Amino acid sequence: MEKLWNKNYCKVMAANFSLFFAFYVLTPLLPLYLSEHFGATKDVIGLVLSGYTITALFFRPFSGYLVDSFPRKKVLMVCFGAFSIFFAGYLAAGTLLMFTIVRTLHGGPFGALTVSNSTVAIDVLPSSRRTEGIGYYGLSNNLAMAIAPTIGVFIYKLTDSFDLLFWIALVVACAGWLIDSTVELERKEITSHFKLSWDRFFLLKGWLIGMNMVAFGFCFGVLSNYLAIYGKEVLGITGGTGTYFMLCSVGLILSRLQGGKALREGRLTFNAGSGMAISLIGYTIFIAIPAFAPVLTPLGYYGSALLIGLGNGHMWPAFQNMTINVAHNNQRGTANSTILISWDIGMGLGILLGGIIAEHIGYHAAFWTVAGVNALGVALFFLRTKSFFLRRNLNSSVR
Repeated sequence: MEKLWNKNYCKVMAANFSLFFAFYVLTPLLPLYLSEHFGATKDVIGLVLSGYTITALFFRPFSGYLVDSFPRKKVLMVCFGAFSIFFAGYLAAGTLLMFTIVRTLHGGPFGALTVSNSTVAIDVLPSSRRTEGIGYYGLSNNLAMAIAPTIGVFIYKLTDSFDLLFWIALVVACAGWLIDSTVELERKEITSHFKLSWDRFFLLKGWLIGMNMVAFGFCFGVLSNYLAIYGKEVLGITGGTGTYFMLCSVGLILSRLQGGKALREGRLTFNAGSGMAISLIGYTIFIAIPAFAPVLTPLGYYGSALLIGLGNGHMWPAFQNMTINVAHNNQRGTANSTILISWDIGMGLGILLGGIIAEHIGYHAAFWTVAGVNALGVALFFLRTKSFFLRRNLNSSVR
């Protein structure tokens, strides 16, 4: 059997950890920063933070085309460099307007970078271990999610300094750029720059898989961005955000290790289905226990983190592999950008609508909406998406 953990794959995973560490060390604290530093209201916070995801969404289709049409190493280096530099913009932004502009523009290189880095990871994997390798690649994201928010919250409580957090994000991102600069890629034939079609920007053959991911992106968009304020203002749980993300990531890591066998055997729809069901239970517990059994709120709060992590850890690599397996080899970048575009649409809608619902109705309503949207996503998969994938699957070794 070909070697999975080759040096280039390990480097790409380390760089991916760096990029997501820089992202997650700030994510749970930005709503508090906007509220305390600029006096922003809940709906304004949602509007400001959604700009990042909307810009990332706009850049995804073009980044997929660029990765498939130009030397991937060069595209990767430019995207990572731009992503890193933008963290310095947070330090320079002295007004809410300036912060909004910097945060919104920062989504562009983030969107392009996640596509290019994940596509390079696929390139350096041996073909016989690719399905399994894509699943393990996500561990670097999960490890960053486990560590970064906890460290961010700890440093903020210790120093009461957001500037220090921005500096940490900048340094870690630059370290990731340096690691990726040492990755060695084989020279491959690239698609002609002039053959333009919709399928070079968005994988039309995978549109329903993408639609399904929108629902799950919506749920995580609300959860990740409003968890700290919801816990503090509604549940009375202060300082629990870092622990929540750590438990969520423990679930993600366990699910990747547990689901590795199913991925090796090509049971993608099994992994996707089981992951979605577990996530649905987690989201329901998260909002239902505080509403109907307040005395068990801490148990429901932290228990849901583990379940949501377990569910997403099974679901994500399965959906990514499903999208890649309905695409031809010269459309790997487009396939990756398609699944990330779908996630971004959901995240953006979750951040924006979650803030609006929380402002006008309340956080309970926002998170009940999350449980409802997640349930719709599960129903869509079993009623339509599963058969949609099986009809278009180009790889007979997966199902």
